[in-house]
Amino acid sequence: MTVTVHHRTPWPGGPPPHARSTPPGRRRPLPRPTGRVVRAVAAAVALGAGVTALAVAGPDAGAAAVPTLTVFAAAVWFWVFTDVDDTFVALGAAVVLTVLGVSDPDALFGSLGDDTMWLLIAAFIIAFAVSASGLATRAAAFVVTGARGPRSLVHLLTAALVATAFAVPATSGRAALALPVFLALARVLADRPALVRMLALLFPTVVLLSAVASLIGAGAHLITVQLLAAAGHGELDFAGWLIVGLPLALVSSHLAAELVLMLFTSSAERRRGLRIGAAEFEAAGVGRVTGPLTVHQSRTALLLAAMIGLWSTEALHGAPPALVALIGALVVTSPRYGGVALGDAVKKIPWSLLLFMAATVTLGHALATSGAADLLARVALAPVPDSGAAAGPVFVVAVVVVSALSHLVVQSRSARSAVLVPIVISLAPSVGVSPVAAALLSTAAAGLCHTLPSSAKPVTIFAGVTDAPTFGRGDLVRLSAWLTPLMCLVFLAFAWWVWPVLGLPLFLP
Repeated sequence: MTVTVHHRTPWPGGPPPHARSTPPGRRRPLPRPTGRVVRAVAAAVALGAGVTALAVAGPDAGAAAVPTLTVFAAAVWFWVFTDVDDTFVALGAAVVLTVLGVSDPDALFGSLGDDTMWLLIAAFIIAFAVSASGLATRAAAFVVTGARGPRSLVHLLTAALVATAFAVPATSGRAALALPVFLALARVLADRPALVRMLALLFPTVVLLSAVASLIGAGAHLITVQLLAAAGHGELDFAGWLIVGLPLALVSSHLAAELVLMLFTSSAERRRGLRIGAAEFEAAGVGRVTGPLTVHQSRTALLLAAMIGLWSTEALHGAPPALVALIGALVVTSPRYGGVALGDAVKKIPWSLLLFMAATVTLGHALATSGAADLLARVALAPVPDSGAAAGPVFVVAVVVVSALSHLVVQSRSARSAVLVPIVISLAPSVGVSPVAAALLSTAAAGLCHTLPSSAKPVTIFAGVTDAPTFGRGDLVRLSAWLTPLMCLVFLAFAWWVWPVLGLPLFLP
């Protein structure tokens, strides 16, 4: 039996209720207000911490800390309880802080011209060229044709998705690139709806967890690097992030893939053989996936390899990642060598995301420089320093747990890092924890955002698929209940035992 899968552009905030379909035999997902109630409770706790901070500090609060915390609380409120665009809220908060004199205008406008912004702009142009060439779909077809069963299919796809973290910036961009592959697989596996439903959960889960492999894997990573540099803790380069992030991404992604497979397929389904040939993949309408590479595909693959090599060897040649990416973007759009026009590629850049990042960096900088982050940290994590010799370990565990649950309050991963990382950086040295390791740990744990369809854009994209089996809110809650504690343990294990071996100690000497 063959079903037709229509590819529709996902709604930015998730599809409206009337556009979602419920497969036969499945219960309708929980209504949206349920998710709002969960976020409301979590937001009340977060906002209460800010109010308590002001009440406890009283006259000791700095002149800049009070308005900063007020604007911060208002931004969180709008992010959680309203449908106002996230970028509009972030820009509004940044402008208010600038008008009040908390932030310098140069800090706001300078963030728009920062090298990390140019890195993302160039990377999005390159990602568009990769997608237009058909190279990504062809690579996916090559991977899945080696599968002989559901388990091998799951882990082969996981490995391929981890690799995309080095070529496509931001999790939303990687999810958009992976969606056509999922739709093609859904058509090929139309007679196995349970397997397709499991794959619908697998793709966004791995996209979110594997982002930590690369500096450009998520916008939150660039925010974290900027905040660390602004606080005087140095700046991680592409190779430095790769050394500590890639092993974590591989382990967490494959463990999560195995968990998704076990939770959402039966033992009989897992034992059933599977074989997907190139002919079946081409029949799904993805184009030619066999034979020699086209000229455009060969040139794009060569360019990607060269860029990853240059990014990983920055210490040898001294060229910053943004410059390497910009050169790559010019090459891939050049009249003779490139396969896409610069004007077409620029139209695909998510400018709203870049503006959001610039604004949240300004907000995070204000939290750090005004004393608001220190004030909030003293209240939110006040019991930690009183733990005596256990203060450091207790702080590390608290960072992981709070960061992992923060998606219930703030939906944007970048916004979570902009809020949490300044607090983590300010408090870590006082309990003997490396601020760099703590910031990376918080950023990685913030990628655990699978509880609600609105928790992350990749989840929203795959939840909005129509005419193919997909997941509901109940499935996400079930997955999150198992995945969150498992991944928290993995993050803690890496921070305690693996990262020190790789050159990033968790505790200060």
